[in-house]
Amino acid sequence: MSIIFEERSSDSPYVETIIQGWTTCDGSAVRPAENHWHMVFTKHEGRLHPIVVGALPTSGVVSYGEGAEILWVRFKVGTYMPHLPARKLLETETLLPEAASKSFWLKGSAWQYPDFNNVETFIDRLVRDEILVCDPVVDAALQDQVLEMSLRTVRHRFLQTTGLTQSHIRQVERAKQAETLLEQGVQILDVVYQLGYFDQPHLTRSLKQFVGYTPAQILRMRQLKHVEPAADVDGQPCAHSTEYVDENSLVSQLE
Repeated sequence: MSIIFEERSSDSPYVETIIQGWTTCDGSAVRPAENHWHMVFTKHEGRLHPIVVGALPTSGVVSYGEGAEILWVRFKVGTYMPHLPARKLLETETLLPEAASKSFWLKGSAWQYPDFNNVETFIDRLVRDEILVCDPVVDAALQDQVLEMSLRTVRHRFLQTTGLTQSHIRQVERAKQAETLLEQGVQILDVVYQLGYFDQPHLTRSLKQFVGYTPAQILRMRQLKHVEPAADVDGQPCAHSTEYVDENSLVSQLE
């Protein structure tokens, strides 16, 4: 496996998830579209790199080097930094300037690097200093709550806080729901019906654009992850014979 990681939820209303990981070798992987933006803190070859990663409208490929320690802070949709316009952050990685060996500059102040266990303290300080804010209109709209404002105003609020339209965010969410259903073994045409796609080609285009794989490839990966245990001469499963397939090696087996 190229990346080992652990993930936890957060009690902060501004944070979706917090992840820490380690890369064990050089590699690359297909990554899905991402409605959320991140702050990423990477330690590699003794140096710390604080990076703001904007939302990713479509799927793509991510590359990484061996020996890196990484902390990802995944913010909730609607959370943003007013001094860093969301639309300018789309599909970009912004390296924040270094202040000292263990701190970096953000909006004119030096900040200590957070770790996996104290991220919430770091987030609380950002909120207290009004560097990090949340627009409740975005969350309410995504929950289909009735808003007493024009559609034009709502669209502006989405673009201001996320850089994306509400329609685009919903398309990405639907594609990820489709991926989950396929991974659970739901048939392709059933997924089309359940999630309201026009037809199978519509589902295929959506998954390729937002997840990076076609329905057939997702089903094939599911099969490769569920390798049948080896059997002995009597046809009985052998003990301790479970085979684990590295996800990074699956792509080469899809054709």
